[in-house]
Amino acid sequence: MSPAPPVIAPAIDAVDRIVHLRADGVSLVLRCKDSRLPHVLHWGTDLGPDADLDAVVATSVPAVVPNATDVPGAVAVVPEHATAWPGLPGLRGHREGRDWSPLFSVERVVEDGGTCLVHAVDAEAGLALDLEVELTPAGLVRLRATVHNTGDTAYTVNGLVLALPLPRRATELLDLTGRWGRERTPQRRPFGVEAHVRDGRRGRTGSDATLVLVAGESGFGFRRGRVWGVHVAWSGNHRTYAERVPTGDAVIGGGELLLDGEVRLEPGQTYTTPDVFGSSGDGLDELSARFHRHLRARPHHPGGPRRVVLNTWEAVYFDHDLDRLRALADRGAEVGAELFVLDDGWFRGRRDDTAGLGDWYVDERVWPDGLHPLVDHVRSLGLEFGLWVEPEMVSADSDLLREHPDWILSTGGRRPPLVRGQYVLDLTRPEVRAHVLERLDALVTEYRIAFLKWDHNRDLVDAGDSRTGRPAVHAQTHAAYGLLDELRRRHPGLEIESCSSGGSRVDLGILERTDRVWASDCIDALERQGIQRWTGLLLPPELVGAHIGAARSHTTGRRHDLSFRAATALFGHLGIEWDLTAADPDELAELARWVAFYKEIRGWLHRGRVVRADSPDPAILVHGVVSDDDTQALFAVVTMAAGTTTSPGRVTLPGLPPDDRFTVRLAEPAAVPSSTALAQVPWLATGVRLSGRALAEVGVQMPPLHPEQALLLHLVREERV
Repeated sequence: MSPAPPVIAPAIDAVDRIVHLRADGVSLVLRCKDSRLPHVLHWGTDLGPDADLDAVVATSVPAVVPNATDVPGAVAVVPEHATAWPGLPGLRGHREGRDWSPLFSVERVVEDGGTCLVHAVDAEAGLALDLEVELTPAGLVRLRATVHNTGDTAYTVNGLVLALPLPRRATELLDLTGRWGRERTPQRRPFGVEAHVRDGRRGRTGSDATLVLVAGESGFGFRRGRVWGVHVAWSGNHRTYAERVPTGDAVIGGGELLLDGEVRLEPGQTYTTPDVFGSSGDGLDELSARFHRHLRARPHHPGGPRRVVLNTWEAVYFDHDLDRLRALADRGAEVGAELFVLDDGWFRGRRDDTAGLGDWYVDERVWPDGLHPLVDHVRSLGLEFGLWVEPEMVSADSDLLREHPDWILSTGGRRPPLVRGQYVLDLTRPEVRAHVLERLDALVTEYRIAFLKWDHNRDLVDAGDSRTGRPAVHAQTHAAYGLLDELRRRHPGLEIESCSSGGSRVDLGILERTDRVWASDCIDALERQGIQRWTGLLLPPELVGAHIGAARSHTTGRRHDLSFRAATALFGHLGIEWDLTAADPDELAELARWVAFYKEIRGWLHRGRVVRADSPDPAILVHGVVSDDDTQALFAVVTMAAGTTTSPGRVTLPGLPPDDRFTVRLAEPAAVPSSTALAQVPWLATGVRLSGRALAEVGVQMPPLHPEQALLLHLVREERV
């Protein structure tokens, strides 16, 4: 909430205004009719520069149906109950029980490049609304709204969601759910006359978050079927929904999910929604490619090679012995690691996960000389140094909480339940935020830290302002953002990873302030195939941390060959989380080859187009990346389980220029999983030359593969004549 910003200018007659935004093969046509809030006439395939918009308007007037309003209306980007929209209203709120059904009148529309700015008022309700609708260069729709209290008494905002229309052919929904260790699990359902609502009430994005809610034509896949999806760029409570009413009209949208009484606007104050992004395309690959291009176009998007991370967590856990960690760093340097990250356990009282959070001082009992001996050794090997922190939390067993028992989020009358022996610090209090910032700033400065793994290991329960008891998730989220922003301002080169019990804070709000996400605490390669596949619906590979673990997974107990673990982690921001001091020479040599291969390809792998084939057999995944200049590609053929047939058979490799020819070979350093595979499928020994069209339509024969194996194919384009 903040003072009202200046009114949009200059003024333009908005009695009946049509705006056509075009970018990257997408058209968004908006209309403000009779000064009503804008509604979307078309969102989808580009209509071209000479589109007859008058004809589009004339043929879009809804029919009058029995027992409905005499003059049919269209649902606005901020749906209004007062227009007889029977679905979820966009703005829900009241002024002591009054002004609960606003009807805004548009006063100004300003078209500024790819953005349409709308200013509207409801003088009777004492409210004003500023609406931003942008079509980004990547073809994403970005929506944001600000409501102003122009009245002379307080106005409570119960919710403000933004919505985009769906065509009638969008008859199927896809979203994601999950849990700790198995985030981003897809689920599909028919989309009828109903409201499909996904509310996140965890105070963070959540391991069960929708990520992207998608509606599409029946049977849509990665490469087929028209789809429309939305993402709410917010790290606190949120709502994502799709709704079809009995007239057949449907919308998809979302926004922040506000707790009761959380946003109360005094006269002159405002509330602004988080950004809501919409993406459309032919198949999920095109939908997600728009998100990827948008993220890569940001000026602060991570540039340069993504360093190979060596993380200590699954190697040593809380056993912080200097000699052991030095030896681990030595092995990491030998195999090609570039960044050493000391995980949980380095600070006062932290010998397990039940104590110490909040006491962000190096534990003198474990580190009598501070972290300098380790940091100096790491740097002498040519590696940079990173550190794990969980600065938004405090342990019940900590000096900080004993000194400041009122510094936690609570309703005031009780403490919330413990999770992992910890509470959430109330960052809405300036003194708490200042203390946390001082500690982080001091650590980064003293040790010249290059990377922070920023964790957040519990939901926000009973999350109230500790001074008033009023709900505080909204303010806490903004305070966390502010903390990150200020730390980055002081240390512009600092890289930050968003970790939250693994992958529970993955959204475009947190990624405005961080450089990658930790997709899951589970690095079992089989589980990671699915987790990374669906995280990629929103994020490109370079923003997703992906580590090579030990042969036996610490979270599932499964065993996998190094080739499968490495081929899985390769399609992300590669790291190693494995006690390399226990690895034998052959394993270290093979790992070094994989790291070298990653360094060879990361330059184009992290700029390329992600491609996922629609496999008829759910036991077989085929995915890859095509370089942005179309000169090469890397594909993985993965057996997730024993298939219904004896071999994967012929698999297609889509996404390549159809008229170009490519040489297809096994990728180094991947070995053929079966010693007899070369005899069974002769082309693997010599490679083969095929056009992009043939690879997409005919494909290539694969050898029999055991379950939980991956075969990598490297494609290189032949010189064009």
